[in-house]
Amino acid sequence: MTTLTTAGAAAEQLAAQLPSATPLTVAPLDAALAPAADAACVRAHFVGATSADLMVVADDAVAAALAAAGDGVSAAEILRPALEAAASTLGAGVLDTARSEPLGDALADAETEAYALVDAAGTPQAWFAMRVRAAAAAPTVPASSDPAAQRARMRVLQDVELVLTAEIGRTRLPMRQVLDLVPGTVLELDRNAGAPADVMVNGRLVARGEVVVIDEDYGIRISEIVSDGAI
Repeated sequence: MTTLTTAGAAAEQLAAQLPSATPLTVAPLDAALAPAADAACVRAHFVGATSADLMVVADDAVAAALAAAGDGVSAAEILRPALEAAASTLGAGVLDTARSEPLGDALADAETEAYALVDAAGTPQAWFAMRVRAAAAAPTVPASSDPAAQRARMRVLQDVELVLTAEIGRTRLPMRQVLDLVPGTVLELDRNAGAPADVMVNGRLVARGEVVVIDEDYGIRISEIVSDGAI
């Protein structure tokens, strides 16, 4: 039931962000009205605590948006914001590059939850499917009671370089505004001026701090360590 509930929530988020000419709502999949195997499908894989394959068939629903975007913009690019909204229901993680390919028999997979996105008359205009992938079991490592051995293992790791990134805020824009960006455009972020920046390691929040300038370079003065930010 958890998978179905998650997929349903993802479908709701995707429907809300889909650039369709008419509002769409989520409905159970009717196999008799499902798209053909050769229908164009946009797929993306989400990697995180919960990993999943996300699939959208929506060429007809986004035809107007695709035409307005002009040459050089693909269906995968048009649908990217909607896929990101769907993936947000899975928690922290990374959505890889969306790609277009034939649907095939993806909707027939027993582990795939699929939904129709219907208009006010109940007619399917698009379809969404998600297949949640089971997390691989972590290997069991015997605990060592030898403190010297534990210190030796830590010394081996001490010189491993980690990439830290600082994030001062985020924003969301519809595709048309992204395409209209020009030099001089000001984007409003979701964080107040002076608010601490997030320090991330491997995509996980480990600290917060104040942005400072060091010899004309930016830096972060750490003000808080996030104790549960496991690397």
